[in-house]
Amino acid sequence: MNDTSVVASPAISLSGVNLSLGRDAARVHILKDIDLHIGRGEAIGLVGPSGSGKTTLLMVLAGLERADTGSITVAGSDLRKLDEDALARFRGRNVGIVFQSFHLIPTMTALENVAVPLELAGEADAQDRARAELAKVGLAERLHHYPAQLSGGEQQRVALARALAPNPAILVADEPTGNLDEATGKQVIELLFAGHVERGTTLILVTHDNALAQRCDRIVRLRSGRIENSHTTSQTG
Repeated sequence: MNDTSVVASPAISLSGVNLSLGRDAARVHILKDIDLHIGRGEAIGLVGPSGSGKTTLLMVLAGLERADTGSITVAGSDLRKLDEDALARFRGRNVGIVFQSFHLIPTMTALENVAVPLELAGEADAQDRARAELAKVGLAERLHHYPAQLSGGEQQRVALARALAPNPAILVADEPTGNLDEATGKQVIELLFAGHVERGTTLILVTHDNALAQRCDRIVRLRSGRIENSHTTSQTG
């Protein structure tokens, strides 16, 4: 089923996207004829059974996987026309990513983990901005701690601060509470949605939690690599 809720000048527009992974007999068709249009500032809950293609779709629209066919326009850029270096620069400016596993650099402090992407982007005030972002997620007293010295919830808050620090147009989160206990997960989700609302970012959230998906503006359900349905929710948070 094609998504019909096309928004003028969308933040993300995918049309006719197909992607297969593996080689020869082991090749698997993961995404099948994906049409998806996401408005600027919209929050999307991406749901579906395991193996339905949720994470792969997230990787495609974040520029981390290349589709075989179709058009992919994100924040005004045609991703299929960008080489790897240009894609990396695009992600650094436009896409914040929060994974289930935190992907922090173990030999760097919390402050350094958040500051490095800003420094790579040439931001002169990278350290100050990193401090400010860590303070927003309640880690002002943990700046100089290494990941191994932080709890899982603290590590995920560092990862969220890192994702939000460049003020990206797009924020993608793949099961961001999957490795956290319920109470800690709720804290991270509140921070995630606060960052989305305060900055007007477009949020794409992969989750198996239906209540969490209901907090988004729209739920997109995948099954066997296709968009099964897409509908707005009754909530706006």
